[in-house]
Amino acid sequence: MSDLTPREPYRPLIWPDAVLDLADWLSDSALPVYIVGGAVRDALLGKPLKDLDLAVESGGIALARRIANHLRGDFFALDSERDVGRALVETADGRLTIDVARFRGDGLLADLSDRDFTINAMAVDLRSDLSLLIDPLGGERDLQDKRIRRCASSAVASDPIRALRAVRQSVQLGMKIDAETLLDVRAAKDRLGESSQERVRDEFVRLMTVPKPSSALRVADTLGFLSEIIPEIVPLHGLPQGKIEDSWQHTLMVVEALSNLIQAISPARSDNTAASFGLGMLVMQLSPFRARLNAHIDTRWPNERPHQTILILAALLHDIGKIQPGGEAAGAKIAGERADSLHLSNGEKQRLVAILRNYMRPLLMVNATALEIHRFWWQTGAAGIDACLLATAEYLGAAGSELNQAEWLIMVERIRILFEAYFERYHEIVEPTPLLDGNQLMQALQLNPGPIIGQLIERIREAQATGEARTVEDALQIARAHLDGNHRK
Repeated sequence: MSDLTPREPYRPLIWPDAVLDLADWLSDSALPVYIVGGAVRDALLGKPLKDLDLAVESGGIALARRIANHLRGDFFALDSERDVGRALVETADGRLTIDVARFRGDGLLADLSDRDFTINAMAVDLRSDLSLLIDPLGGERDLQDKRIRRCASSAVASDPIRALRAVRQSVQLGMKIDAETLLDVRAAKDRLGESSQERVRDEFVRLMTVPKPSSALRVADTLGFLSEIIPEIVPLHGLPQGKIEDSWQHTLMVVEALSNLIQAISPARSDNTAASFGLGMLVMQLSPFRARLNAHIDTRWPNERPHQTILILAALLHDIGKIQPGGEAAGAKIAGERADSLHLSNGEKQRLVAILRNYMRPLLMVNATALEIHRFWWQTGAAGIDACLLATAEYLGAAGSELNQAEWLIMVERIRILFEAYFERYHEIVEPTPLLDGNQLMQALQLNPGPIIGQLIERIREAQATGEARTVEDALQIARAHLDGNHRK
């Protein structure tokens, strides 16, 4: 097929106001401007639109700059050789990323034919009727049949990243990869290393943020891609872990529990997202902290990578420490090395390592004393939030269908107490306002500078967290007692 005639699709294309406004503004453009790619697919499915790809004969960077200026957004020249520019604009529906690129070949048909899968190779003329679809490769029929099919016989072979994308979109959209395309996907596994590590990372990040990342990871593992990206998971296969068939199955159960928890506390939650006893009780207890937890999870890392990917990656790697001689510390070190291999930022690496070093602590707390709580948060900071979330997912993943309700309620209460200390009693338990600084201590106790000053400040801070020290005199008495104890030693 090669028909570029616009026609009515099987269901209406649904566009947000920002696209309609853009169409009005560009209606008198001298050059054709087409909406292409996933935006057309999502409009046909009625899904929210966060990314908009536009294709033009020439002047992609120039048009992106004009769009950014018109919509009062930010502009970036992404690729001067391919004439690709980006506008980031804030709309009533949230941030919209608009990429404008020169045709991938001689005209619209060549551009669409050079794309990955037919469901991503449909177009709409932005200067004309936005209700009409241009579909030369049969993407609409494949979308109706829930089928992912390559645009050309060389589509996957020419870019192995597309194989990983096929896995993601099959799970994300609930579609099957057709037989010929699947053969190409399997064949591309051994060539994934030919792609830049940044492109592998970016597609892997997208895979971890689908609504059901455990399903996407399972498919990626079955097809052999996951062992290419995260080779550390290979030893987990077939390794028994308690009542679970093997550590890899346990890992996937933890990933699923964590993604379900994130969904259950998110603004998009429904009555069904926390229908189980385990999630239901946890969500109920975390309700006072829900807005602040969502703000934490909504954090963005460099290049707009969502914080959820660090959480899912931590869940994916957390079992590695259980098969290493050094335990969690060794597992965290290996995870840090994998973060380097994936070219994550230093901040992402540090957060990942901190989560894996500390996620067992909430599980092992027995009484959750004020001193334990203080030390946990003082040593972890914001990473402690992630460690608590992973700890609950680890508990649920290990229990599976045999969750002990009484023991789970104790665990839930422990997490609630931890979050209450961090979110509502921070300056009382986590970081009390210092009663004395180092200079005051040295002057009051006639001490010289040295490591002992830091030890005394730490001892006083911990005494404040437990309520043992409330005044300056309390602090001095504790400092004197500490010095006396050291002197006796």
